Amino acid sequence: MDIKTTLCSEFGITDEHCGNILTLLDEGNTIPFIARYRKEMTGAIDDQVLRALSDRYEYLTNLSQRKEEVARLITEQEKMTPEVKSAIDACVTMTEIEDVYRPYKQKKKTRASVAAEKGLQPLADFIMAGEGDPKAEAARFVDAEKGVMSANEALAGAKDIIAETISDNADLRKKLRSLMETYGEMQVKMVKDDASGTYSMYADYAEPVSEIKDHRVLAINRGEKEGFLKAKIYLNPDMARRVCAVRFATKKGTASAEIIEEAAYDSYDRLIEPSIENEVRNVLTDRASEQAIKMFELNLKPLLLQPPVKGKVTLGMDPGYRTGCKLAVVDETGNVLDTNVIYPVPPKSLVEESKAVMKRLIKTHGVDVIAIGNGTASKETEMFVADLLKEVDRDVSYAVVNESGASVYSASTLAVEEFPDYDLTLRSAISIARRLQDPLAELIKIDPKSIGVGQYQHDMNQKRLNSVLDGVLEDCVTSVGVDLNTASSSLLKHVSGLNAGIAKNIVDFRRENGKFSERRQLLKVPKLGAKAFEQCAGFLRIPGGSNILDNTAVHPESYDKAEKLLKLFGYTDDDVRQRKLSGLPEKVKTFGETKTCAATGLDLSTMRDIVGELTKPGRDIRDSLPKPALRKDIMGIDDLYVGMEVDGVVRNVVDFGAFIDIGVHQDGLVHISEITDRYIKHPSEALKVGQQVKAVVISVDKQKGRIGLSLKKAKKVVDA
Repeated sequence: MDIKTTLCSEFGITDEHCGNILTLLDEGNTIPFIARYRKEMTGAIDDQVLRALSDRYEYLTNLSQRKEEVARLITEQEKMTPEVKSAIDACVTMTEIEDVYRPYKQKKKTRASVAAEKGLQPLADFIMAGEGDPKAEAARFVDAEKGVMSANEALAGAKDIIAETISDNADLRKKLRSLMETYGEMQVKMVKDDASGTYSMYADYAEPVSEIKDHRVLAINRGEKEGFLKAKIYLNPDMARRVCAVRFATKKGTASAEIIEEAAYDSYDRLIEPSIENEVRNVLTDRASEQAIKMFELNLKPLLLQPPVKGKVTLGMDPGYRTGCKLAVVDETGNVLDTNVIYPVPPKSLVEESKAVMKRLIKTHGVDVIAIGNGTASKETEMFVADLLKEVDRDVSYAVVNESGASVYSASTLAVEEFPDYDLTLRSAISIARRLQDPLAELIKIDPKSIGVGQYQHDMNQKRLNSVLDGVLEDCVTSVGVDLNTASSSLLKHVSGLNAGIAKNIVDFRRENGKFSERRQLLKVPKLGAKAFEQCAGFLRIPGGSNILDNTAVHPESYDKAEKLLKLFGYTDDDVRQRKLSGLPEKVKTFGETKTCAATGLDLSTMRDIVGELTKPGRDIRDSLPKPALRKDIMGIDDLYVGMEVDGVVRNVVDFGAFIDIGVHQDGLVHISEITDRYIKHPSEALKVGQQVKAVVISVDKQKGRIGLSLKKAKKVVDA
């Protein structure tokens, strides 16, 4: 297998660019570094394509290694033939290579192996050849010492050997898998009462395998795991058996053909069908898991890149009934100023006392915005806050913040290290406040599977899921950039080229030696060598450092060339610092990009990136996105009516639609059919987490707390 040629074909890239990418990956370069600082070598391929190519490269490499291993194992058995070698070379999936290896694999004791031990392999070969009288031949194998007491026993043993031979045929297994995927039917039955109704739609359910949706596959799998459902893929057995028989019983009308046909039927029923069904179920599950992981990836990135609410003193509220509502005031940079606990909701309902505490905190610390967690007692707390703000002589607004994972964080070792003097409930309130101020910096501390996007994340391959989500975290952190002098170790460890150990060393170095004044000081950090510096330096920022370029995404390897660029057009470092380079792009265009590259030694892609960075040093890509909706009033489900137009924010995108926060306790569901008038295969084609939308209420079920929404009937969708 020529892996590079395969990748070029699948990804539509040139041989040169593909070769460069593979070399860069093999050298240990990270995806963000390659995507940002090696564009001239890759053809400016973006990070998402690079990740997909890297995953495919890993798969093809593993496949190639397995093919070599299988060839070696078969050769060691002295059973390698040109036909087997061709079959190995033709394999394009791991399943196919295992099919080829199946006949040569050391098996546990089987009916066929027992028959072979009795010396019945020659009889099986005689029958498969289709010559002569099988029964007469079988009489020759009667041997009491070997346990073969009659000709019929010999024939039965031979049929067991033939059945296993048929089962081990790679081409047949591939054909039957294809048939099951094309013509099979997923059949599901309820086997245990489901009082919650979670699996009620699958109580007596059937759907063609070729049409079943990925999210239904995962739902059925979970129902089976929890003991409520029993699922089976049904393929017409008569058709499948005939496929097995016709391939081997080639001499019709002979006694041998009849025996082979019987063995083929037994082979399908006893050996092939259970195995193939498991394989197809695994294919469906793997495909569904990949889709679920993709949705998790798509949802997580915009969630992490939500615009921060900068420069505002924030009061975080973690609502609760019996234990009260925990409060934490943090300043503009997230430092804790004050904490408290109030009981504004039942069972205590100390409304006036709670208002007094809130008014004091707002006045004392100059609170600008209140962040309310959306968990237990959230709606009652929101009603309390909305009423309170009418009595406050200050411009204060509030936002309801998704608190998923806050409890996980507050009980974590990291939270204990950050806030040893606060109990876990107050840590949760601090986290909620900080989530509004800087979502990325706070959410990065929590396992992505715990922050409320995606579905079935605990039912899929955790290694694969973690790998993808770690890539999302890395992409988000590196695209925003990290302040080297304020970042926590939990944030730094997701920077390209760094890990948890080096991140801790950076924080310790900063604590012992004071703030970093330039990027190159990183080389003094223990265990941060030249390679790690190369990978991480461009993504770390030093606002107010000795070199203005240290507060940009310009990589230190290009500083000399960036200085040449500035000098070429008559600019100084002070001009960059004072943001007086707005005319630089026009000057480059007038002078000519090719001439500029020649004069500075820069390649075209890097030159364009540097011009953009010099024009807006220290910029935050999140600042260009719509800010979170801050409110001063409230609405409940009782206020909704069919036909009402509401503003909302997309909270989660799933295969069948999207959940929209419209300011009431329950998120509304917009089904895929109600998203847009144009045809879309998936909701993610039109919506993403954090997107602001206008929706029309099309159904309200107050008893079940369900709200149906339509975006098609609304006036517009506001792009994030």
